[in-house]
Amino acid sequence: MSAPDGNTDAAIRTILDTTRRIAVVGASAKPWRPSNGVMRFLIDRGYDVIPVNPGLAGQTIHGRTVVASLADAGTLDMVDIFRASQHVGPVVDRAISLGARTVWMQLGVIDTEAAARARAAGLRVVMDRCPVIEDRRLSHAG
Repeated sequence: MSAPDGNTDAAIRTILDTTRRIAVVGASAKPWRPSNGVMRFLIDRGYDVIPVNPGLAGQTIHGRTVVASLADAGTLDMVDIFRASQHVGPVVDRAISLGARTVWMQLGVIDTEAAARARAAGLRVVMDRCPVIEDRRLSHAG
């Protein structure tokens, strides 16, 4: 089964299984925000998660110190983007320059031009998906 982003279930499972360090761009301290719940899920699953939000830098979310920018997050496997589609391009470009392996755009977040740049640079790209939903769906797949 292939999705609009071109990833098969096996490709998504490989990303989830081989990723260790994730920056959550647009992390929120508000418990009702999707980024907050996804971050909690990822931490509970054993990932090393770094919240990125310049407005919250220095505060903590789920016990993790928020950094102001991707450059402050250190070495990353994945950049999980909770930003409106029109703001994704610069985040993807920064992920490329920092050597991330995967760029993951959350549900409703689609930037095909940024995705093309990331793929051209050798990154894996996931668009319009949520790692929580994908992990649960693939864990229950036959």
